[in-house]
Amino acid sequence: MAELPASVVEAFVGHAKRTPERTCLLFEGDEWSYGRLLERAEGFAAALGRQGIVKGERVALFLGNSPDFLAAYLGTHLAGAVIVPVNTAYKRTELRHIFDDAGIRLCLTDGERRPELEGVRESLPELETVVEVGEGMDKFLAEAGPYKRVLPQGDDLANIAYTSGTTGRSKGAMLLHRNLVANVAAVCEAWRWEQRDRLLLTLPLFHTHGLTVGAHGTFFTGASAELHRRFDADAVYNVLLVGETTMFFGVPTMYTRLLREARSRDERPGPLRLYVAGSAPLSPAAFAEFEELFGERILERYGMTETGMNLTNPYDGERRPGTVGGPFSGQEARVAGVKSREVLEPEEVGEIEVRGAHVFAGYWRRPDATEESLGADGWFRTGDLGSVSDDGYYTITGRAKELIISGGYNVYPREVEEVLESCPGVAEVAVVGLPDEEYGEKVAAAVVRDDPGLEAGKVMDFCRDDLAGYKRPREVVFVDELPRNALGKVQKHLVREGLVEGEVN
Repeated sequence: MAELPASVVEAFVGHAKRTPERTCLLFEGDEWSYGRLLERAEGFAAALGRQGIVKGERVALFLGNSPDFLAAYLGTHLAGAVIVPVNTAYKRTELRHIFDDAGIRLCLTDGERRPELEGVRESLPELETVVEVGEGMDKFLAEAGPYKRVLPQGDDLANIAYTSGTTGRSKGAMLLHRNLVANVAAVCEAWRWEQRDRLLLTLPLFHTHGLTVGAHGTFFTGASAELHRRFDADAVYNVLLVGETTMFFGVPTMYTRLLREARSRDERPGPLRLYVAGSAPLSPAAFAEFEELFGERILERYGMTETGMNLTNPYDGERRPGTVGGPFSGQEARVAGVKSREVLEPEEVGEIEVRGAHVFAGYWRRPDATEESLGADGWFRTGDLGSVSDDGYYTITGRAKELIISGGYNVYPREVEEVLESCPGVAEVAVVGLPDEEYGEKVAAAVVRDDPGLEAGKVMDFCRDDLAGYKRPREVVFVDELPRNALGKVQKHLVREGLVEGEVN
């Protein structure tokens, strides 16, 4: 096996030097070759140097998808600095926490998000420079001097990626360049990613799925990507109809919307080499309908901020609905008791743990959290509950902290949700535990219905043949929509808070 580069940016530079004219990105009718993107990235690296940004200092990217996002990302690594990608949906409290915690010196943003950032800037003394894409970026690059390329080493810190913070303030996961390389190499091998591939990339670049899978895979293999600012089902469907795309990565919400789009049209896209889903469970019903309408079996995988991709259904072989397959090459996974930490037998539900070169180095300035989640033996406690079958397919059943204990019995929300999703009239559902004097917790369901006549009693009755009594929802509340983060993942803590306070409607 050929020796891996020390960093993704090193792989990108190699492709840009060997074939500078090859297409790297397509963006809103504009074509970016590898050579053009490298020139832009090196200009950004030089500009950082002129600002006095040195190795190890942090640069934030708080902007939507664009080639300049990726040029700045690559350029920051070429300058030896560290990237802090920031969720574009974040507001002032979240921005203040991340910028202060990471000690951001420079931020690249856009006109849409700059007012939010300026609202907290006075409280961020370390933030010296804010650059806005467009004329501001052009001026920033024009004032830079020459750049002398120095590629980062594998043990250098590459990214500090902040977790979503659903149970408290978000923590910064420290990813080394070698972590990122190990992960992208495993992904490209497993999914047969080659230079001839073209990815339709509509995922947000601030997120692991869009950046360290979508963009990294493209750069690592020398392939190309059609980059969109955001996901739009109509636009994506039209691109798929053209037939030049070979891969599409999405979250379940995106696939649900593509299914809705397909139902409204007569024309179907031709065969695509690979559809991948992740970041949240894809219902078996959506999996089956997608195969029926698109003629393709979606490949489900499992990953997270701290590790990149951990588990994948096989490229060749059975893509089993409702599961996320087994470990990537060079990685390990197991299921351990939440309290005992003992390795469990197949089909027993416990906490999923993973180990390998892809696992992060720890949490930024949080040795306590690092020690809690990352043992001396290298096994990382993901916080996700799941089980593994006798033949090695893992199933995710929910978050350990979302486990419902009702009357002393464990209830896994995902199991209940899968039953409710098949109830006629139910469009979407989120199951949470609510305080209960008698049972400690009761099972409650927030339901988005596509049949206005659907009643709560019918939803509860639907579960009688499929779920034990203690697993069935004892409260059903109809809502207009489920609260989601920028990637479309349901925010269970907000569902729970809304039901407790009676504010979900």
